[in-house]
Amino acid sequence: MKNVQEKIGYTFKNINLLETALTHSSYANEAKRESNERLEFLGDSVLSVIISDYIFRRLPNVAEGWLSKYRATLVCEQSLYEASKKISLSKFILLGKGEEMTGGRERPSIVSDAFEAVLAAIYLDGGMETARKWVINLMRDSIDDVIMGHGYADYKTMLQEALQKGNKGKVTYRTISETGQDHNKTFEVEVLVDDVPQNRGKGHNKKEAEQNAAHTALKNIGK
Repeated sequence: MKNVQEKIGYTFKNINLLETALTHSSYANEAKRESNERLEFLGDSVLSVIISDYIFRRLPNVAEGWLSKYRATLVCEQSLYEASKKISLSKFILLGKGEEMTGGRERPSIVSDAFEAVLAAIYLDGGMETARKWVINLMRDSIDDVIMGHGYADYKTMLQEALQKGNKGKVTYRTISETGQDHNKTFEVEVLVDDVPQNRGKGHNKKEAEQNAAHTALKNIGK
């Protein structure tokens, strides 16, 4: 784990936290050990607090609505996946044989979840300030890009805004199906406008499926 710590830029006092953070559920099932899912849950909240605090302080004259958009773009799967590339995180994730064979090591959903799990592990091991410095250092370029309007597309927000301009109704999402094994599921989600089905999208989690459904809907209305 020494090489891993050098690459991610943090030395753990409790190395077990890092090992758990890198353990995908597919590997955990095979090795009969704890997966990184609980740490990913915690890391999601820690990340939200850190990013919210950072952009709140950096942008004192920006309204709440824009701050919410910036945060949503920064904590999305694709943003975390790009940040993970800076430390080659995908190379260190422990995957089950099936997940490895199906390309899980480069799947954004798996890598972004591991990023959040590692952040939680650093938070538990070194405290909030250490976690804040670590994540801001990795995401500062992304934050600058988002503030300058060059961030990752949030298709759900874009669809909602496009429909509001056309004086159309509310957008909701409904899960149509959930297939595959626990470590490699595929979700199909349908987007509805005023409870009328429009388009569907698939993904390895509900968030990704919803984004893909919204993206298809935007294409269909010419946006």
